[in-house]
Amino acid sequence: MPYSSSLTDREWEIIEPLLPNKKKTKPPRWTKRQILDGIFYQLKNGCNWCDLPKDLPPYSTVFWHYKQWRGEGVMDKIMDTLHQQVREQMKKKHSGQP
Repeated sequence: MPYSSSLTDREWEIIEPLLPNKKKTKPPRWTKRQILDGIFYQLKNGCNWCDLPKDLPPYSTVFWHYKQWRGEGVMDKIMDTLHQQVREQMKKKHSGQP
């Protein structure tokens, strides 16, 4: 069940290339998209990590990835990329006005 914080397919297309690729030792149980949905759910709703809905990955998995990606600068890269895209969209909207 998607939440208002869940990624759309278009958003996922933008964010997926920004995520690090790790050497896989076994198939992951949760996709990076599901983990990001958990991160964005917590950030949007401000709930405790352990209060994530049960249909999202376990909070320990979501929090671990959040800490790793934040420490590696991945979360900043995602924010910068999305911010730049919004700025470009705003320029296009206002470029026709005097």
